[in-house]
Amino acid sequence: MNTFYTIALSILSFSLLSAQESDTTLFSAKELQFTKQDTLRGSITPEREWWDLTYYHLDIAVDPDKRTISGKNTIQYKVLKKHNVMQIDLQPPLQIKKVLQNDKRLKVTSDGNAHFITLPTQQKEGSINAIDVYYSGKPREAVNAPWDGGISWKKDQNGKHFVASSCQGLGASIWWPNKDHMYDEVDSLLISVNVPKDLINVSNGRLRKVEEHKDNTKTFHWFVCNPINNYGVNINIGDYVHFGEKYNGEKGVLDMDYYVLRDNLEKAKEHFKDAPKMMKAFEHWFGPYPFYEDSFKIVEAPYLGMEHQSSVTYGNKYLKGYLGRDLSGSGWGMKFDFLIIHESGHEWFANNITNKDIADMWVHESFTAYSESIFLDYHYGKKAASEYVIGTRKSIQNDIPIIGVYDVNKEGSGDMYYKGSNMLHTLRQLIEDDEKWRQILRGLNKTFYHQTVTTQQIEEFISRETNIDLTQFFDQYLRDTRIPTLEYAFEKGKLKYRYSNIVDKFDMPVRLFIDDGSSQWIQPNAQWQTKEFSGDKITIDPNFYINIKAL
Repeated sequence: MNTFYTIALSILSFSLLSAQESDTTLFSAKELQFTKQDTLRGSITPEREWWDLTYYHLDIAVDPDKRTISGKNTIQYKVLKKHNVMQIDLQPPLQIKKVLQNDKRLKVTSDGNAHFITLPTQQKEGSINAIDVYYSGKPREAVNAPWDGGISWKKDQNGKHFVASSCQGLGASIWWPNKDHMYDEVDSLLISVNVPKDLINVSNGRLRKVEEHKDNTKTFHWFVCNPINNYGVNINIGDYVHFGEKYNGEKGVLDMDYYVLRDNLEKAKEHFKDAPKMMKAFEHWFGPYPFYEDSFKIVEAPYLGMEHQSSVTYGNKYLKGYLGRDLSGSGWGMKFDFLIIHESGHEWFANNITNKDIADMWVHESFTAYSESIFLDYHYGKKAASEYVIGTRKSIQNDIPIIGVYDVNKEGSGDMYYKGSNMLHTLRQLIEDDEKWRQILRGLNKTFYHQTVTTQQIEEFISRETNIDLTQFFDQYLRDTRIPTLEYAFEKGKLKYRYSNIVDKFDMPVRLFIDDGSSQWIQPNAQWQTKEFSGDKITIDPNFYINIKAL
């Protein structure tokens, strides 16, 4: 998702009350409140934990004139332990009309956006069953997609309908009924979308078939054979034309397909040359594209764009940079189309490796913001990459911690983008060996291939692979708003130095450049240290994200 958003809250301490005891959770800072609905949305409730998603068939009709969606979702699941009440999520104004299992109507009890379905008998452990959830209505219209999402009901310059979904944060239940929590990804998905016959629907995965109907509509059937998170599922409806190419990648031939509005075909053919360049750079740094079986697509959308799995949406107006601007101010940001590079980077970090809880969304956004620098590194060199990522520091707010609040669907600071990418860039300096760093990035995508993860898993993996205890490093940058300040002074032929504004036991090494062009390492901590030093001037390596204070 895009960098320019802020989260106006400050979390100092909190006490999460049981949902059974209170409908409201109070946070001492700024009187931030979380409700029972936040808990039902953001936690692994008893009505969620007993079953594992195996398959969805989302079968819907979209009427752009009436701005309605109607149809059903077949939800197949494996029983992990005996239970007979299942939580399914769907947000108003959409309504569940009925739920069936084996053609028998089931009882549905609703609590806001959560709907509890009573199954006729205790489910047998190990069995695989399914329910059909029928629903309809006018879904929430996107206010400012993709940040304040829903369905975007637009028209192109020729007056034809141009419709798309976007729902990160809000949840996929804003437009279809599902198990709306990140921890459980469905194993495979068939999405069937019925639209007026003069339009095309593009969704995730591969197009299986198109059915034409007598009522002047068509149904497009798309199948995803890899695990997919709910917010990664999308519909895109418009007067699309298609072109594509074959990419010879690490796992063989990859289909790269592009769907754009009819009038933009020639622009797209030239502009989307960034896509194979992206693939070459990211396969080098991150490992094979994670979804060869489902292909890679870029689909034009009526909003800025999003990282929908194998169906990346694009609305950067065929401009370099971010809508024609360089977010870094370095000049390097105008060498590529921000949306193509950033949103495609999410195929590795967000779609392949997915956070279990949105509080850990830095796993998606920090690595993907860093991917912009990595793209430059591959095509323009290390200096370009460093200048770009350093330039993005001006966007950092240091308002609240990057890690959010668990179990209530609350992400942390927007600093997860560029503070996060500068944290990773700093970590690269500590490792020193670029090939080792590349293997760590590739190792993440291999070790956690098609998995949902926690921050702890990512931190432990990187610490193990670097052979560095990074506990305080991650605490400093992910869980604290202060930036380490290196204080130093020269006294009688000695360099005196220490860190301030740090968490307990923080002692990150840092590289100094000396007047003669050489470099030295020091390892400051909270205590004053001294070392013999012949000069009276030092330069701190700017690739380290710290503040400097000469005394």
